[in-house]
Amino acid sequence: MELENVDKVYPSPKGAVHALQGIDLEIPSEQFLSLLGPSGCGKSTILKLVASLEPLSGGNLRIKGAPVNGAPQGMGVVFQRDILLDWRDILSNVLITAEFKKLDVKSYRERARQLLEMFGLSGFEDRHPWELSGGMRQRAAICRALLDDPELLLMDEPFGALDAMTRDELNFELQRMWLESRKTVLFITHSITEAVYLSDRVALMSRNPGRIAEVIDIDLPRPRPLSIRETSEFGKYTAHIRDFFSDLGVFKQE
Repeated sequence: MELENVDKVYPSPKGAVHALQGIDLEIPSEQFLSLLGPSGCGKSTILKLVASLEPLSGGNLRIKGAPVNGAPQGMGVVFQRDILLDWRDILSNVLITAEFKKLDVKSYRERARQLLEMFGLSGFEDRHPWELSGGMRQRAAICRALLDDPELLLMDEPFGALDAMTRDELNFELQRMWLESRKTVLFITHSITEAVYLSDRVALMSRNPGRIAEVIDIDLPRPRPLSIRETSEFGKYTAHIRDFFSDLGVFKQE
């Protein structure tokens, strides 16, 4: 996937709002890339442009060398909120993907069950979302996005609303899934630690308007245990990123 000189401008009665300017970013196939930046820098806007939920104001967006016109084929999306339907059980919530894409739902039932088992939800297929914890609901949302085995997975702060222990658990599970499937992942987060732990590369964004200021290669061995976050090598990446945002005035260091 390639974004070349991409702009996004929103009209406003008080004048145009430049959300993104001159975005240049390339994500090779099978790479896990995180977008990291302060609130309002345009991270989610980039994801919406890739998903064709918003039109470009300028520049080019290509996937496999072809311009993107409409939602890309082979794409799955996970949002911060799970957006499950409370009147449907978990299995039928996962199968919504097949219904929406007019696939043969019956042929995807076993795939849905396998995904639920992979993410620790075996035995909860006939439960409703309101019977599950927040972390379990988000697992189900990830299963829904993976049902038709998309090549490209877009994730917009999927763990942002979860408690720290659940977030750690799902970070580990997401890494395991990615190592098995090697999907191309665009992951949006506010967490420096999460970005470094999960990613092959981390793109740092500045704001007003949003720009890609730096892209960092994360050269840490995989699979990564959660304990890798306590190593000096991991700390060097997080310290560099923290210093970068401190220089931007995002937060102060004493």
